[in-house]
Amino acid sequence: MKAAAFLYPWDVVGDPDAPARIAALGVRQVTLASAYHSTRALTPRHPRHRIVTAAHAAVLYPPGEAWEGRVPRPYAAGDWAPGDAYGEAAQALRAAGLDVHSWVVLAHNSRLGAEQPATSVVNAYGDRYPWAPCVAQPATRAYLVDLAAEAAARPETSGTELESCGWYGLAHLHAHDKIAGVGLGEAGQYLMSLCFCASCREGYAGTGLDPDGLAAAVRDALEPLWRGRAEDTGWASVEKLLGVERATATRAWREETARTLQEAAIGAVRAAAPPGFQVLLHADPVAYHCGANAGVEPAHILTVADGVVVPCTGGAQALTPFAEHAGDGTVLAANLTVVTGMGGSPATLAADATRAADLGATELRLYHAGLASDADLARVGRGLAGLG
Repeated sequence: MKAAAFLYPWDVVGDPDAPARIAALGVRQVTLASAYHSTRALTPRHPRHRIVTAAHAAVLYPPGEAWEGRVPRPYAAGDWAPGDAYGEAAQALRAAGLDVHSWVVLAHNSRLGAEQPATSVVNAYGDRYPWAPCVAQPATRAYLVDLAAEAAARPETSGTELESCGWYGLAHLHAHDKIAGVGLGEAGQYLMSLCFCASCREGYAGTGLDPDGLAAAVRDALEPLWRGRAEDTGWASVEKLLGVERATATRAWREETARTLQEAAIGAVRAAAPPGFQVLLHADPVAYHCGANAGVEPAHILTVADGVVVPCTGGAQALTPFAEHAGDGTVLAANLTVVTGMGGSPATLAADATRAADLGATELRLYHAGLASDADLARVGRGLAGLG
């Protein structure tokens, strides 16, 4: 089974031993970040640093001239990834015999939200989520589509994986998060992620809903959750709390908005990339879910993308809805965390991969070779060797 490891350019640039070390794990591909959100990352083996602080969402290569005068536009990286850090890392990895695919994070950008607040998701209480660009807004959609094309089809690159290509909501792991005091469950997450910016209000109105009445209904629906008196049964709870008609209309609007963005972004990548360029989407098979793994309708997305990357740490059941619609050549990549300190289990990699394969996985993604300790990497190597 083909395995790929996630990396950042700063894991490679300045560390001449990194490409050979990654290749020695037994992976055939690196999924290398080309556009990424703010982060603070450990680099446990780098000869020049141990911590990298990416202060804001940025492209990790020089943005093209076509962005001049546009708003929004991508931000260049600072000293954590100067120049064409992506290109330098990709070239070194390919020289070590590794295939390189780009890793493009789209609708997750706190700097954009801070500097241009009107681009952000706005909840039913009027609170803005600066980390979450609203994917219904025309200018933001155009920015995300063009960013996908530019950041995906980089030189030395033969495929891409698009993350956050859909709605982002409340859940974020934002700074020092203090939002876990009330267990919102799926229903609360959905209600707290509904956007009420001008574009979304217009969208709701187009479905026959009164936007102000909907916002009031969402606030009313959330009251039992704030009091800790609501049970969560997923979508059934959303329908109970909000009413079936309103719930159905909001879901239809949001899913159509995400679906058309995904189609446009993938189409733009294909137009910019050479023939045979592989396009995968980080995806969740529950279409109303928000986040880095965008909610999709499995039967639809597999007619648009070459496949999906599915979170499988702790269980691979999310593969099943995709496997039911996979055709010949469809990539179903099981994403397994292999960093013990981040909840991963590199020691059980072979067994976890085998279970994922039984549920339809055709490939593996290993998160994250740059963050893992030497001991974890050794376990990864043994696990991949055990797969044969």
